[in-house]
Amino acid sequence: MTAAHKPRAAPAQKPVLSDAALFDLVQRQTFLYFWDGAHPASGLARDRIREPSDSKDDLVATGGTGFAVMAIIVAVERAWITRDDALARLALMLDLLERATCYHGLFPHFMNGRTGATIPFSRKDDGGDIVETSLLFQGLLCARQYFDRDTPAEARLRDRVTWLWLDVEWDWHMRDGRNVLTWHWSPNNGFSLGHEIRGWNECLLTYVLAASSPRYAIKPSVYHEGWAQSRGFLNGRTYYDVELPLGPPYGGPLFFCHYAFCGLDPRGLEDVYADYWRQNVNHVRINFEHCVRNPGHHKGYGPSSWGLTASDDPRGYSVHAPDNDNGVIAPTAALSSFPYAPEAALRAARHFYEKLGGRLWGRFGFHDAFSEDADWVSESYFAIDQGPIVSMMENHRTGLLWSLFMKDPDIQSGLRRLGFKSPHLK
Repeated sequence: MTAAHKPRAAPAQKPVLSDAALFDLVQRQTFLYFWDGAHPASGLARDRIREPSDSKDDLVATGGTGFAVMAIIVAVERAWITRDDALARLALMLDLLERATCYHGLFPHFMNGRTGATIPFSRKDDGGDIVETSLLFQGLLCARQYFDRDTPAEARLRDRVTWLWLDVEWDWHMRDGRNVLTWHWSPNNGFSLGHEIRGWNECLLTYVLAASSPRYAIKPSVYHEGWAQSRGFLNGRTYYDVELPLGPPYGGPLFFCHYAFCGLDPRGLEDVYADYWRQNVNHVRINFEHCVRNPGHHKGYGPSSWGLTASDDPRGYSVHAPDNDNGVIAPTAALSSFPYAPEAALRAARHFYEKLGGRLWGRFGFHDAFSEDADWVSESYFAIDQGPIVSMMENHRTGLLWSLFMKDPDIQSGLRRLGFKSPHLK
């Protein structure tokens, strides 16, 4: 038996809190990832932070920074930070974004938090990433709506976000005029990665934003003939007695119903393909039922301990789902599902904090993942996992970020253009 797998003493249990106190604690502690853990020069979000020390490099994440902006909005609304402090931090972030290397207005997956220079994600992924850029603008457009006061600082912030937003050439990623968006482009490698974005996955947001651009909007046919034309788009089959309208077998990882829906409000959101509230609720129900029925007989699974998504893993990083289940649970999967399964999510939150918190809880909330099979807890926190916890818990509580994003005039125009129905479209 290796040292990493030696049994350990049972973790110290945490105190029992009221529901409201537990919500406040989890959200606020997780927010600190984006506040105390941000890059010191620019305030942009680090991709990963390991316990116990801060990261020493300058790598920051574009999509993670979008989640950081949303977390800052929540922090102002809940009076964890002042509005002026938030404006100062966002101005610092925009300073870097404005001078960062961009590719037809799009940002790379990773960049240097001091200089704005691109840090390649892989050998050929050294340019614009349209999905990471989407996650960034999901947050920035919420900020443009939230900071709406008639003051020089707030007017300046709105203008700066708008200038960046207007510069993004979404239609550039229609490779050679094709009716589908392509994920990556770089001046060195062009579209050679060739990753076409077809549904169902986390990228609905990308098509909505691309249709919402005042200057570089895609045609509706790109959505209907690109995103919606895929063998993995329509489903209609039943898993664990739950019908799944869209997506791969068993629904895939739970981030499919989190990332895009921190801003997009799925309640009453419909188009010719699906009711997106039903899609997301059923996806979560299937994931929950899989963990309760536990066909792989993994230690620790049950109604209080569930949630499979992309996360850290004892062997590195993996996309966990019911059909790729090696016993690793990520707290973000259940906690970001509060809007869809509030009772199950609350039960999981209590279990993670009260029973496992001695090992699982740290300075930025819950560590990224754990496996009771392997007696393993990740040492890391990830921006793309911490961010949805803050945002989706807030959407469950108040609908704040859903309201901000959905009332943006450009987003409303894009949704109408693609044929969506929503209570926000009046």
